[in-house]
Amino acid sequence: MPFLELTLPCTQADQPRYERALEDVGALAVTLTDAHADAADEQAIFEPGVGAMPLWAELTLTALFPGGTLPELLLHALAAVDEGVDWSHVEFREVADQDWERSWMDQYEPLKFGQRTWIVPWNHDLPEGADAPDAAVVRLDPGLAFGSGTHQTTALCLQWLDGLAGEGLLRGATVLDFGCGSGILALAALKLGAAGAVGVDNDPQALTATADNAQRNDLAARLAVYLPEDEPAGIRYPVVVANILASALVALADALAARVAPGGRIALSGILAGQEDEVLARYDADFEQLQVAQLDDWIRISGVRRR
Repeated sequence: MPFLELTLPCTQADQPRYERALEDVGALAVTLTDAHADAADEQAIFEPGVGAMPLWAELTLTALFPGGTLPELLLHALAAVDEGVDWSHVEFREVADQDWERSWMDQYEPLKFGQRTWIVPWNHDLPEGADAPDAAVVRLDPGLAFGSGTHQTTALCLQWLDGLAGEGLLRGATVLDFGCGSGILALAALKLGAAGAVGVDNDPQALTATADNAQRNDLAARLAVYLPEDEPAGIRYPVVVANILASALVALADALAARVAPGGRIALSGILAGQEDEVLARYDADFEQLQVAQLDDWIRISGVRRR
């Protein structure tokens, strides 16, 4: 059965208001993409930070409605829900069921990070190299939200985890993925040899996605997920990775430092180039051997917890 697809441009500031209105009138799904990216360069939304949803400044918002929905009546309902929103730039088209289901997969191919970490769509054949005996393969279905591994912030974290595994630092460890999104980092750590992982996110949808992806990879028994207020207190982890926003990393520095065991490793990502000095200054008191890695316009900071 075909669906009705609604597309409109919006800004980061207006996005929550548009999305609420669309959900109020019965949108089945809402996706967000970079308004200025070419189709070939499009990126999935990366893992949202705790307490924040990082987005591009100018977006294209797409919503899906049941087949048979009349565009004129839908516009009338949207105007009634929020009279202050300009709906004049809305475009409609009819899309087949299979077109929507495959939309993200059309742009998402298996990706390799570091020496042996692979992120592969759940229904994609393993590429050459991913079938090697020592390959760490995460089968992922990020769905409509976030966490496919395509964004630089996620790539930087996956490369870091792959490097830790190469040094034997994940073997037997429990890893905390703070702001877990789809669970991609926690799952990669488990595939790379970690004994267990904990995912924390303030978005219940993220916890559901993480749990579903863990089940898909036969890792559910080794992964626990929590809302921030439900996370067990007082636990210190040998490895912590936080792929959120620079502002959140600064605000949560004490809380994150308290979660890292003495001598443990931390990776901080979601930092735009130019923001690293503030983050470095905030973590310098608790961490040594701080290192900065850059991929395009994005920064990862890693360090070792002072004993």
